[in-house]
Amino acid sequence: MTLQQLSYSLDTFYLLISAVLVMWMAAGFSMLEAGLVRSKNTTEILVKNIMLYAVACTCYLLLGYQLMYGQPELTDYAPAADFFFQVVFVATAMSIVSGAVAERMKLNSFLLFCVVLTAVIYPVQGSWSWGGGFLESAGFSDFAGSGIVHMAGAAAALAGVLLLGPRRGKYGKDGQIYAIPGANMPLAALGTLILWMGWFGFNGGSQLQLSGTENAQIVAQIFVNTNAAAACGAITAFLVMRILWRKADLTMILNGALAGLVAITAEPGEPTAQVACLIGVGAGLLVVFSILALDRLRLDDPVGAISVHGVAGLYGLLVVPLSSADATLSAQLLGAGAIFGWVFGASLIVWLILKVTFGIRVHADEEYQGSDVSDCGVEAYPEFTPSKQN
Repeated sequence: MTLQQLSYSLDTFYLLISAVLVMWMAAGFSMLEAGLVRSKNTTEILVKNIMLYAVACTCYLLLGYQLMYGQPELTDYAPAADFFFQVVFVATAMSIVSGAVAERMKLNSFLLFCVVLTAVIYPVQGSWSWGGGFLESAGFSDFAGSGIVHMAGAAAALAGVLLLGPRRGKYGKDGQIYAIPGANMPLAALGTLILWMGWFGFNGGSQLQLSGTENAQIVAQIFVNTNAAAACGAITAFLVMRILWRKADLTMILNGALAGLVAITAEPGEPTAQVACLIGVGAGLLVVFSILALDRLRLDDPVGAISVHGVAGLYGLLVVPLSSADATLSAQLLGAGAIFGWVFGASLIVWLILKVTFGIRVHADEEYQGSDVSDCGVEAYPEFTPSKQN
């Protein structure tokens, strides 16, 4: 075996293993969302997560990948490995939407939107940067997808949330905000840790190659920075909640870690570990105050997805010039505006079409009863439901 063949095999294997780690993030999103919704909607949110992954993979295979990349000529690793790595990214973007619209969206309408997002909306904006389009030419930099994946998913989610409205009982007539606690904090914590682990494939795999001293060193630094940003995001959210409410709010701590991960994703290889820590601190601060602000605006996001992936994603894009000499703030703003404008606008149109045709919100009695019974016919926690039999 020649050195070139060995490098080809190693890089192909590394890309595939990284993609498996990113695919495992689907389990993380599933557990996180299952923990943060009420027990009566647990089965339905799991159905959404399994089906969105299946639909995303199929639609991206049939159309999305070609729309985003055309027919790329790859010589350093197997083309099929590149496709597999890219397809798990589009599934991640769609997973962001499911949490934000949880507990009141019709399952069929959600899956129809999934088809359009993964086949067309996501690939079009991805082609502008990763596909060699005008954003790449303009100098826009987003190494692993703070904007292309995470902010895009949040933009689509925001459009859906605006049209859906809040869950019943979330907000009072006089501005009151009523907490709707999730059913299973252990699952939410497990989901976050799975996502944290999967992110090493998300960011590390985006180097695309491991062979050679330079690639190996960059990948190692990416792992260190990814971990540092998440840790400091969690610590910051914990401290902020201690100061504000004298409580160790687990959901905010989890979202602090995830916000740190999202923010460092835009450029995980260039910063020093100390700078990565500072990026995580900023993300942890931002996500707490963003979640509180969106609640005051009556934008009901059961899992904090818009704040974690949208606000922290934008923040991650804007701090890239601090560590990368090739990035400029103007190019980053152009990219962020183009991605958000396209995804939000296109998603809003699709949500509107679904709203006037099939409807996007479940009926009030179905929302009260829970989607597990009305939509799935399988309850996640049947032992806690009063028996209908004598």
